[in-house]
Amino acid sequence: MTTLYINPTTGNDNAVGSPTAPLKTLTAALKQIQGASTLYLTPGVYDRNNGEIFPLTIPSQTIVTTEKADAEVILQGGGRYNSPSFKTQNVAVVLATGAQLQGVTVTNPNPKGTGIWIESTAPIITRCRLQNCGREGIFVAGNAKPIIEDSIFEDNAASGIFLVRQAKGEVRRNLCQRTGYGIALSDESAPLIASNRLWDNRAGIHLSRQAKPVLRRNDFQRNRETGILVKDQASPDLGSPQSPAGNIFEDNSSYDLDNQTSQTLISAGNQINLALIRGSVELVATLVTDIAFGPTSFRDIEDHWAELFIDRLAERGIISGFADGTFRPEASLTRSQYAALIAQTFDLPRQLGRKSDFEDVESSFWAAKAIATAAEMGFISGFGDGTFRPQQNLTRVQALVSIVNGLGLTGGTADLLLLYQDRALIPPYATNAIATATQKRLVVNYPDTKQLDPLQDITRAEIAALVYQALVATQKASAIASPYIVNPDPLLPSFTDLQNHWATDFVRRLGSLELISGFPDGSFRPDNPINRAEYAALLVKVLNPPPIRPATQFIDIPVNFWGLGAIQQAYRAGYLSGFPDRTFHPEQTLRRVHLILSLASGLNLPDADLAYLDVYGDRVPEYAQTAVAAATKAGLVTLYPKPQNLDAPATRAEAAAMMYQALVYQGQMTALNSPYIVKV
Repeated sequence: MTTLYINPTTGNDNAVGSPTAPLKTLTAALKQIQGASTLYLTPGVYDRNNGEIFPLTIPSQTIVTTEKADAEVILQGGGRYNSPSFKTQNVAVVLATGAQLQGVTVTNPNPKGTGIWIESTAPIITRCRLQNCGREGIFVAGNAKPIIEDSIFEDNAASGIFLVRQAKGEVRRNLCQRTGYGIALSDESAPLIASNRLWDNRAGIHLSRQAKPVLRRNDFQRNRETGILVKDQASPDLGSPQSPAGNIFEDNSSYDLDNQTSQTLISAGNQINLALIRGSVELVATLVTDIAFGPTSFRDIEDHWAELFIDRLAERGIISGFADGTFRPEASLTRSQYAALIAQTFDLPRQLGRKSDFEDVESSFWAAKAIATAAEMGFISGFGDGTFRPQQNLTRVQALVSIVNGLGLTGGTADLLLLYQDRALIPPYATNAIATATQKRLVVNYPDTKQLDPLQDITRAEIAALVYQALVATQKASAIASPYIVNPDPLLPSFTDLQNHWATDFVRRLGSLELISGFPDGSFRPDNPINRAEYAALLVKVLNPPPIRPATQFIDIPVNFWGLGAIQQAYRAGYLSGFPDRTFHPEQTLRRVHLILSLASGLNLPDADLAYLDVYGDRVPEYAQTAVAAATKAGLVTLYPKPQNLDAPATRAEAAAMMYQALVYQGQMTALNSPYIVKV
């Protein structure tokens, strides 16, 4: 995975593309990448004045996103694009299959300018804004199957989204306003158009030729002429007796539905004004009495972080709300309610010998059958006393372990737990399952992805997100773009001076978990000596060791010294000590042998045979022999280029590498294959 950062204000296209040494243009970044890549855009305007060359073509498996979720990133401009089917066009962005555009604003004010061009590809566009384009925000053609969701289309001259030829895909939860046609479809295009708001346009949706979209739970308001205009042989799916459409039409000037074709349209389960229908339309009764109208299924989840997860499960009939039309996303979930959800969602083979009858679950209990089904599939079990405790609230860790075990998922590694700041709260029985859940992208943490809160009661919103991610992991649902899904492949930071360095893998892995950082100029300075204060700061950040002895006061460290807190924690944890005169000497360069002594002492390594010392090319000081032998046996000692001269200054690279090995020793990090780890 290639990760690059771009900043149009402070960047330089000759830089490495790191957070501290960003590139200047997206154009330059696109020229550098090969294979799967993520490009982070810093707030600003990306246009010709800043060096961009349009159109910007985003290749397959490339994510272009914003560095911060609420950042204002504007791609502004357009250039000549030779379409395979439509000759020369003026386009800002072209998306390939598998490309993703997230959280950016695209505007192409040129005459007949298109914001995003999608032709026979399947990209994902989410949380974007398409505005002030000379023609349309997004043009979709060929046999394209894009996912366009959670975006805003406004003030575009012709239309927000225009689909032609055999285009399909999904258009969900967008706002199209103040334009000619909110969404226009022609030829044989047939996408799913669901949960969109189409407000203040000439027409909310314009259909022509043989277009056959499926329209579900869209909101048509205040359109100047009509909510939906149907022409030629177009035939929209506006619901059926078994599948009510749930579209809402309000305050449209001329018509809610204007059918200018010769055929009769069927409308089932739409909120529509009969006086504002023109043409042949048959209103039919539905077999479903509890119809959800409008862009959201429930009136209390609009703009909720889990709205899309909840809506997708509601569309599948997996979850439901309450009689008052609410979902109550922050309410807790009992074990019986969870069992009912599992039984509704999954249909897996029953496991022989699984206990499915519990002393406190009567056969007449409303969830008895669901509890038995979920237990037989392996998702849940009872307690040692033979009870199930159906009214007990479910915790987040219990839910994650249940899903992992029930689906039989494997593949997590212990170092993934380092992504969570509160990992110490994860019960020992759950560590493997949580690591696997993280690897499979099941974990959704709101508002902070680094905070797992494993022992908290899980909410209805959180369980909806978890269950939906389980469907994605088992390839039964398409992925949702959410900033709260924990990424198991953290960004590997780039440093300007680590290319081909022996410690690159150690440093980048620690950096990806934000356990170490570089300098403002983008460097890490791996070969610089490390002093005692810097080592204390690094040790505390990486290992966060608990105290085992009282604090002390060093006479040469003032109360305002930058490293006082780290030095005190390292001392109290037994990793570092002072000198007999009560000094610490924070600026003194740390020697290799003292670094090894520190780790052996703090980790309380067991003694090892002194024969382990034979590998070192020079004499190991007598006072350090036991510790060095123990650290060598434990695989901690990492030296470049050869294991010799232990009295030499320790470098920043060596300190990082040995700290990494300490995490490996503790079972918190995956081992690296490095020839510089001293082995006997």
